[in-house]
Amino acid sequence: MSSNHRFTHLDALESEAIHIMREVAAECANPVLLFSGGKDSIVMLRLAEKAFRPGRFPFPLMHIDTEHNFPEVIAFRDHRAEELGERLIVASMEDSIKKGRVVLRSENQSRNAFQSVTLLDAIAEHGFDACMGGARRDEEKARAKERIFSFRDEFGQWDPKNQRPELWDVYNARTHPGENIRVFPISNWTELDVWEYISRENLEVPEIYFAHSREVIRRDSGLLPVSHLVQPQAGEQAEKITVRFRTVGDMSCTCPVESDAANIDDIIAETAMTRITERGATRMDDQTSDASMELRKKEGYF
Repeated sequence: MSSNHRFTHLDALESEAIHIMREVAAECANPVLLFSGGKDSIVMLRLAEKAFRPGRFPFPLMHIDTEHNFPEVIAFRDHRAEELGERLIVASMEDSIKKGRVVLRSENQSRNAFQSVTLLDAIAEHGFDACMGGARRDEEKARAKERIFSFRDEFGQWDPKNQRPELWDVYNARTHPGENIRVFPISNWTELDVWEYISRENLEVPEIYFAHSREVIRRDSGLLPVSHLVQPQAGEQAEKITVRFRTVGDMSCTCPVESDAANIDDIIAETAMTRITERGATRMDDQTSDASMELRKKEGYF
């Protein structure tokens, strides 16, 4: 760091995250970094580069693919992993469905809530003892309860009333066979921090994060993008408007927001003004129950 550089809050967050990643590499026998191609996992990759380059990452990358993801994001995921030269494991929910591990009411049903099954099966198959993810406390109130090193029992379950203390940034990564740690290096970041870091580091992100014209349906309190999974129902009409995505996930329940933010500076300005969390505004499945995210996390979700 240059002697003329002023140490900022982004530097502090970056230093903390790099320290956490190095703790995982030092204390865990077989960790993995979850990478979806979304903005938070893009930041995680940059932090891993700063923590471990010029060597290879001491862990592979893994994505739990619902097969309902936006094609632009999947293409970006593959491009970025190849560019870095790192191993990418893709665990597909289609395999879980074929094995009877996941049973859906219909082909078009949101698959977000079932990702924990595929994740836990992948953890068991590869013997991972720690999974690093890009979840942040500001996203949703259940995430705000969780420690940076989040212990999961042999069934992959999280108990919010029985978490390990993290005084003075001392992390306990001890596990017995079959147990797992979920680690969230950017837990203390906000959505605004993420975009400011992307800007500072000049990171590439999928184009759907920027304003673009897309056909949508107004349903309940959100906008749903028209796709092979989502079509107008009785009384609904598709319309083409200018939108962008604040978060990316299952196409059947991930909503864009109306926006003219066509570049990162515009997104930063818009994010600084908003008072609605990204998941609260853009994930329909998170709005179905006040406890939905917490219940899913107790069952093994990210």
